[in-house]
Amino acid sequence: MTAPDQLWGLLPLPALTIDRNDRIGAVNSAAESFLDIAEAQLCGREIGEVFGAGTRLVELVGRARRPASSTSDHNVEFTWPGRAPEQIDLLATASDEGGDVLLIFQRRSFAEQIDRSLTHRHAARSITGMAAMLAHEIRNPLAGISGAAQLLEMSASDDDRQLTQLIREETQRIADLITRVEAFGDTAPPVRVPVNIHDVLDRAKLSAETGFAKHVRFHQDYDPSLPEVPGDHDQLIQVMLNLLKNAAEATPPVGGAITLRTSYRPGVAMAGPRGSRVSLPLLVQVSDNGSGIPDEMQREIFEPFVTSKAQGGGLGLSLVSKIVSDHGGAIDCVSRPGWTSFRLRLPIWRDAPSNAGPGET
Repeated sequence: MTAPDQLWGLLPLPALTIDRNDRIGAVNSAAESFLDIAEAQLCGREIGEVFGAGTRLVELVGRARRPASSTSDHNVEFTWPGRAPEQIDLLATASDEGGDVLLIFQRRSFAEQIDRSLTHRHAARSITGMAAMLAHEIRNPLAGISGAAQLLEMSASDDDRQLTQLIREETQRIADLITRVEAFGDTAPPVRVPVNIHDVLDRAKLSAETGFAKHVRFHQDYDPSLPEVPGDHDQLIQVMLNLLKNAAEATPPVGGAITLRTSYRPGVAMAGPRGSRVSLPLLVQVSDNGSGIPDEMQREIFEPFVTSKAQGGGLGLSLVSKIVSDHGGAIDCVSRPGWTSFRLRLPIWRDAPSNAGPGET
């Protein structure tokens, strides 16, 4: 294999070449993974046949040839058999006017996803100090209020007893909220050991199937060759359980489905401790066929106390974001009516970052 062939295979972004007759000439490994189809099944086919005549992708290839130049198209809705539409960026470069074209696919603004994930992490940790304050300043008075209500209940009339019961129920609800908030008070970094992410997913799935997700049909699409991730096994199970619980609660009582998918996506990195860069090639997706998350809520879904549920305190996904960030990873969410997917990007063991979170010293 020649050096250019090796570089073509190592190119982390999905790319393909298109000849002057609009036929696909070459497909790199990243594009095979992105499109989930072998190069042999694409080469020689017209781009209009593969991607649809008159699409923005086909128009972009034509623009790149008039005259020969580099041109791009952003926020393109890309549809492909077997998966939900997604927003991507496209870049096309022509070798000469009317000649061959190099077409590169870029999943929409991964940098934006990383920035958003870091924002979520800082938002979650901003309530760490508040957690300690709440535990000390509120929990003790709550116990006194609940105890006093219990004593009053012993000598109260039936009508008054309903009121004292309400007081006890509400104080317990606040106490439960404090307990959930206290989860953010643990600032110690996770003790990282090599963890098989498929074992984590399978354990969380088994727990879900015997409890809150009995009505759900699970699908699994694992890459069996994935390396281990550096992490705390129990904390990662907690992440998956929270995601599965959200997915199960969103799915319909009949016909609910959750898909667990893992894959290796090289070429993704983010800032690490002391100016380093942390590679995040391992992708975990938890998808469901529920009602979807409203557009206006998707950007804040990992913020503390933000929830689309009628019941709940809105801390589950914020805790998920904190744990994923503590593991040097990133998480984002894409959703539309009838489909939602949470995507975790994690480092692998050989690239294990230090115990500090991304961007921390």
